[in-house]
Amino acid sequence: MAIQASKASNSNPMGTEQPPLSGRMRHVLSALVQNQPGVLAQVSGMFASRGFNIDSLAVSETEEAHLSRITVVVMGDDRHLEQVRKQLEKIVTVVRVQDFSRANYVERDLMLIRVHAPREKRPELQALVEIFRARIVDVGTDSLLIEISGQESKIEAFIEEMRPYGIQELARTGRIALIRGGQYQDDPESLDHDDPSIARENEPISIVQGHSDL
Repeated sequence: MAIQASKASNSNPMGTEQPPLSGRMRHVLSALVQNQPGVLAQVSGMFASRGFNIDSLAVSETEEAHLSRITVVVMGDDRHLEQVRKQLEKIVTVVRVQDFSRANYVERDLMLIRVHAPREKRPELQALVEIFRARIVDVGTDSLLIEISGQESKIEAFIEEMRPYGIQELARTGRIALIRGGQYQDDPESLDHDDPSIARENEPISIVQGHSDL
């Protein structure tokens, strides 16, 4: 299950202190939860109750059948998001919540898009598909179904290139993300070390700033 939307991210490359009212930035939160009914409603309800609009939400099982990973993208103040993260971890069915925003992580979004494609336009469309490293997965009498994955900026750019041809249908998974190298950004004291399948003692902390450009 995935719900998605798109918004631009903010950054502070010089590392200077931000004014109190300019602290809003794009946050990618990853919640490891028990695979039980009602968990998604609890997590999304936590954001709604605190006035956060969810830009993207993706849910799927992990390598452990009894655990699922919920990836949420929201815009908000660092301090307020940290409060939400801590509140989420108090939910019984939530194992761990990580904020990837200041870590070195890999992020992907998958999209299927059906575009109007008369035969005389197909060479142009095929050229764009190759440039964006997408692929055609179905061919209709007057349309092409294209699959593409990558960062949000790449997906948005491809959508804009397809608009002049006529977009008939579009579906996106929402963003998913994992920290590079398997490093955890969270405070080690906040991790549940009692379950060896979830975390290990002395796990390294990610100190790399900025997200993936790939």
